[in-house]
Amino acid sequence: MIDRAYRAYCYWKSHGTSALRQAVYRKLANKLQASSSSSGDGDSQKSVQQLYRKRFESLAPLLTYSIPASGVRRVSIVTDSVSSGSLFGGVGTALIFSALLANELDAQLRIITRTQRAQPQNIDHILSLYGIKLKHEVQFKFAAFFDQKYELDVKEGDLFVTTSWWTTAATLPGVPRKSIIYLLQEDERMFYAFGDERVKCEDTLRSSDIRFLINTKLLFDHLTSDGLGNIAAKGTWFEPAFPTTIFHPRQKQPSQKKRFFFYARPNNGRNLFYLGIEVIERAIAEKVLDPSKWEICLVGKDIPAIVFDGGYEPQKFENLTWSQYAELAGTIDVGLSLMSTPHPSYPPLDLAASGAVVVTNRFGNKTDLSGYSLNLICADLERDALVEALRSAVTLAANQQLREQNFRNNGLAGDWQQAFGKIIKQLSEEL
Repeated sequence: MIDRAYRAYCYWKSHGTSALRQAVYRKLANKLQASSSSSGDGDSQKSVQQLYRKRFESLAPLLTYSIPASGVRRVSIVTDSVSSGSLFGGVGTALIFSALLANELDAQLRIITRTQRAQPQNIDHILSLYGIKLKHEVQFKFAAFFDQKYELDVKEGDLFVTTSWWTTAATLPGVPRKSIIYLLQEDERMFYAFGDERVKCEDTLRSSDIRFLINTKLLFDHLTSDGLGNIAAKGTWFEPAFPTTIFHPRQKQPSQKKRFFFYARPNNGRNLFYLGIEVIERAIAEKVLDPSKWEICLVGKDIPAIVFDGGYEPQKFENLTWSQYAELAGTIDVGLSLMSTPHPSYPPLDLAASGAVVVTNRFGNKTDLSGYSLNLICADLERDALVEALRSAVTLAANQQLREQNFRNNGLAGDWQQAFGKIIKQLSEEL
C-alpha cells in the first residue's frame, strides 16, 4: 500500500494533478472492462479495440510511471525471455551489449522480460562465461504483456535496449524515444506473410527518432538499400565476436566418428527445416554422408522424431546451455545451417569459429561469407545445389591441413569489448 502511494506521489510530482486523475480513471475503466468481458458470453460482440488487443497482445505498451532521478543510471534490456532456450544468438548478444554499456556508463543493468520471469542464474552463466563483471547488481522485472497489474518505474537518464520490433513497439509509448536503442539482428519483416504483422513491423522499422544498432554490415547494407533511410541516418552496425576461450576445436578420439551438425528448428520457418532434412536424406543416399562414418546431430528446438534413409536415427540435442552448445560445436566436422534471410545467422559463424566446415545458403546480398572464414561455403537455396555444397564441405573437412589453415585465417572477431568498443564510447558521449 505504501509502495502504491509513493508511486502515485512520484507520478503526481512529474505529471501533475490532471494527469494523475486521468491515470486513475484509466485504471478504473480497464478494471470495469475486464470484469464486463469476463462475465459476458464468449460469442458476444467485441469492440475494435478488444479485437485489436487480442490479435496483437505482445504489443501491449509497457505500463510505466515516473520517479525522481537518482545518482545511478540504468540500462534496461526489454526482451521476451532469458530462459536457457532463449539465450542463444540474438538475446545473448543483446545481454552482452547492454552489460558492457551499463559498465561504461557506471549504470545498473535491468532485465525486463515480457513472456517469462527471468532466471537470474542464466544471466550469471552468460556474463561469467564471457568474463563480464557488472559494477552494480542486476535488477529484474517481469512486465508480462498479458498482465495489466505490474508497473515499471522510469526515471530521467534511463536507457532502453529493445530486442525486436514488438518489444520496441511496446516500449515506444512509455519512455522518451531518444532513450531507445533498437538492437536489430534480422530483417524482421521477413518473419511474416504480407499482412498486418508485416505492416506493423515495417512501421516500427521506419521510426525516425530512435537509435538502431544492426548486427552485421550485411544486414545494415540490406536494410539501408531497401528504403530504410532512417536506419542509415540513425543507425550503425557491428560484427559479432567469438572469443577463443569459448569457441575452439575440441580434441576427439581417433576412433570417433566424424560429426555432422544440422541446425534444426521446425517452428522457425526461416531456418528451412524441411529443405534441410531433404538435403540430408539425399546426402545419405548419395553416400556424401555415410552413417557408418558420420554421426548426424540435429541441434535446435522442438525436433520431431525422424528416421533417415536406411533407417538411420540422428542424435538430437535440445535445450543446451551456452557452454554445452559451445562444447558440442567444437566437436563438429561439417555443418549445415540454413537461414532464408539476409543475415548470416549465428550457427554458421559459431561452427566456423570452432573449426568446422559449414554449408549455408545465399540470400539477397548474402552471396559469399568467405570474409568471415574460408571454411564457410554458400550455395543456392535448392536441394541438389546444397547437396553438392555438402560434398565439397566433406572433402574440405577431410583435408586437415587446408581446413586448419582456413581456420587460423578466420576473419571473425574474437572480443566483444572490441566489437562494441567504438559504438559504446560514442553512445556514452551522446547519452
